[in-house]
Amino acid sequence: MEIIMSVLAGILFMTGVYNLLQKQLLRIVIGTALVSHGAHLTILTMGKLKDGAPPILTEGVENYTDPLPQALILTSIVISFGVTSLLLVLAYRASKINHTDNMDQLRGNDYE
Repeated sequence: MEIIMSVLAGILFMTGVYNLLQKQLLRIVIGTALVSHGAHLTILTMGKLKDGAPPILTEGVENYTDPLPQALILTSIVISFGVTSLLLVLAYRASKINHTDNMDQLRGNDYE
């Protein structure tokens, strides 16, 4: 199962970096979201996917799951949601003011 998750995280990183290198602002925002989702899967995979009881001390349970990767992913999800929201607002504002979402035109390079 770890191999499938690692391949999926690699695909998310690959498509995220591809979108980060595009010229449209919306694709750049989508690329950052895909890279953050790839990081979430990587953290989950590094925590070893194993079955077990919830990490609550009870009698007779010997195999617990590790709550640390889940806590890190939850924190990372909140941070990536905030970053994505900020980037969406900035992209919307820049496209409304400049009437374009092309990065070359926003930089002042009129390559078309």
